[in-house]
Amino acid sequence: MSITYKVSDMACSACAENITKAIQSIDAGARVNADPESKLVQVETQQPDAQVQEAIAKAGYTPTPA
Repeated sequence: MSITYKVSDMACSACAENITKAIQSIDAGARVNADPESKLVQVETQQPDAQVQEAIAKAGYTPTPA
């Protein structure tokens, strides 16, 4: 499943790395493209949308469907 989120509080590459690690902690095979410039996070995962959003939120960020 491919999901895209707008994460307005992703400010830098360290934020992108934290978000990537958070998503991969619930799905080690997830492909994540987090771009601090556009504030978009594109995810290819087998996990449900709600779980991915929860993982991003637990990392301290605010995802909204894009």
